Amino acid sequence: MFRAVARIFRTPDLRRKIGFTLGIIALFRLGSFVPAPFVDFGNVQDCLANNQSASGLYELVNLFSGGALLKLSIFALGIMPYITASIIVQLLRVVIPHFDTLYKEGQSGQAKLTQYTRYLTIALGVLQSTTLITVARSGALFGTNTGVPACTALITDDSWYAIMLMVITMTAGTGLIMWMGELVTERGIGNGMSLLIFTSIAAQFPGSLFAIEQSKGIETLILVLAVGIVIMGAVVFVEQSQRRIPVQYAKRMVGRRTYGGNNTYIPIKVNMAGVVPVIFASSLLYLPALIAQFNQPTGTQAPAAWVTWITNNLVSGDNPLYMLFYFVLIVGFTYFYVAITFNPEEVADNMKKYGGFIPGIRAGRPTAEYLDYVLTRVTLPGSLYLGLIALIPLIALGLVGANSNFPFGGASILIIVGVGLETVKQIDSQLQQRHYEGLLR
Repeated sequence: MFRAVARIFRTPDLRRKIGFTLGIIALFRLGSFVPAPFVDFGNVQDCLANNQSASGLYELVNLFSGGALLKLSIFALGIMPYITASIIVQLLRVVIPHFDTLYKEGQSGQAKLTQYTRYLTIALGVLQSTTLITVARSGALFGTNTGVPACTALITDDSWYAIMLMVITMTAGTGLIMWMGELVTERGIGNGMSLLIFTSIAAQFPGSLFAIEQSKGIETLILVLAVGIVIMGAVVFVEQSQRRIPVQYAKRMVGRRTYGGNNTYIPIKVNMAGVVPVIFASSLLYLPALIAQFNQPTGTQAPAAWVTWITNNLVSGDNPLYMLFYFVLIVGFTYFYVAITFNPEEVADNMKKYGGFIPGIRAGRPTAEYLDYVLTRVTLPGSLYLGLIALIPLIALGLVGANSNFPFGGASILIIVGVGLETVKQIDSQLQQRHYEGLLR
């Protein structure tokens, strides 16, 4: 292991790629601390010093931005607009036949879809930055009842040109992050966007652990670290788990050459959906709270019964009903997303076209039905696993009151482990290309 790491830094090409990647990451983190124009950074620091945290959906955006959202920096939106745009373009393949045609065209079609994703990222950046600035101006970014006067005076200028300049700056920051991620993919060690998300989440771990030690003591910190190691081990085990369906290819003669005759397999991962269902469920659960917030009564008028019910049950993460809805939505979205991204009929048709078959299963429709059968049953433990992992921070809130400081759970641990494993595999493959023993041996 240590010899493999030493070989990485002795290989000029790999050393250059890793150095370039670390340089981009350093610039990315630096931009998270540069405040946007007309932002009172002193008031922002006062809010953060009083342990104020974002409310609702902004908790997820703040997680993916590495805390830059609450600082209202030039990188406040982080990579979230690009993630949302990528998911939307992927889902539109089901609705718009042209997108599905581009996807099947190969590299040229993929390039066009990537361009559409970039345009949509900029549009979402304008929309999200406008919403963020509106919420910050109203004083609701840190919640409506913070008890800290500085949290209601984050913007120093309410004029239209100041707001427009802030929107342009934050949107440009999103475009710059997207460009840096693509640079890491092309010139670095790969997985540029994923590595930037990894950096954003990992940057908050030390602060979260320090806050737990300050508020709960060293004993709770040791317990959290022990639980975190167990959770990471379990996540690594599940993320690497897959159901391998054997496939055989019949021999065929083309001229004087023989093709096929080899054996392979179709890997069906237990967690094929990744972190997307958690993002979907968090976004959908925020909508009732947002609707109730806009229907709050003025003056001494009592709120409506449905507003009171939503406020009591679907706003706080430690509520059992909130946890139940969250869990059910994650399970449902997992099946929905897997059904969109993996098409058994398309896989069966491709196998039949190239002379492949599953032993004991007829080619064509029986193969598609068998793949659907296996996929449905493999997705069940994967969806339950996602739901349980996502509930860990909410359970921590109910037990030790450490929801905002508990780093080992939900989307954060899934991304940290997934990106970490993928990056190690990338470096390992590049070492093996140079006839070195890899990291994973």
